[in-house]
Amino acid sequence: MKFSTWYNDGFYNAGLNQEKAKFAFSKNSIMVDFRKPVPSYLNEKGNIIRLILFTALFALVFINIYAPFGADRWFDVNQLEFFTYSSLVILAGVLVVVVSRIIMYYYGRRHGINYYRYFAWIFGEILLMALFYALFETFVLKDTRLFTEIVRQSARNTALVLLLPYSIMWLWFSWRDKQEQIERMAGIVALSGNIRDMIPFYDDKSVLQFSVKKENLLYIESAENYVNVCYLNKGRISKYLLRDTMKKMEENFSGTEIIRCHRSYLVNFEKVKIIRKDKDGLKLELDTPSAIDIPVSKTYVENVMLTFSRYSRMTDIQKDQ
Repeated sequence: MKFSTWYNDGFYNAGLNQEKAKFAFSKNSIMVDFRKPVPSYLNEKGNIIRLILFTALFALVFINIYAPFGADRWFDVNQLEFFTYSSLVILAGVLVVVVSRIIMYYYGRRHGINYYRYFAWIFGEILLMALFYALFETFVLKDTRLFTEIVRQSARNTALVLLLPYSIMWLWFSWRDKQEQIERMAGIVALSGNIRDMIPFYDDKSVLQFSVKKENLLYIESAENYVNVCYLNKGRISKYLLRDTMKKMEENFSGTEIIRCHRSYLVNFEKVKIIRKDKDGLKLELDTPSAIDIPVSKTYVENVMLTFSRYSRMTDIQKDQ
């Protein structure tokens, strides 16, 4: 593979050796770990609904068994009536989570959510739900304790009500996502050097929709809730519209030659002929004349240059042999 590179301040020197690249990568990884986006499955519509339903069920069982907030003294009623009333109170409190997750869903689609924001969001949900129950105890149940004491106890109990089901569901989402990745990766045949290898593409429901030889795959671009798979077909560039996210695509192709280089692009690095820097930043020129130049955003410069460094070493080894 032939490369031509231009570099300036803020970018890697093309001659950066392996040790420096590894050090820079490790150092930055440690510093920005919690700035990474959370897994995409945490903000999928179906998983949000599952999380809300499981949290409501968990809270209902929790409040009837553990009786936090002095729940067993709320009403002078029998067990069945208490279960009915407590269910209504729990559902009212869970509305906080419902509204919060709807806002998170649309915010995440536009701006993305990293770990810092996600954990801060959960803290906000705990605080808002704790305030709801504290106000309920103060004005409905006429609790005579100091309001700050009620809020403190409510926050502790609310943390249990939310964090336990959140943790359980996160583990389950993660396990299910890994299973789907294994199934998808089983269809991606190694991506070695065999030009007959076919790359399968699945939609957001893990249904196989499209396959292309890896030698013909050029790049993948974002199209809102879809992605365009751009490939060579009889010497011309064709596109296949697939319902999936760039985040999922990036995860599926982790460790292969298909890398993320921009918020809106993944590129088949085997098709990159030239890396150049102009006034708008780094651009990748492909070995197909009619293909567009793929931009490289600052977030992914390091990833691109590390991949370039790896390919340069492979080329040197092949020449030595």
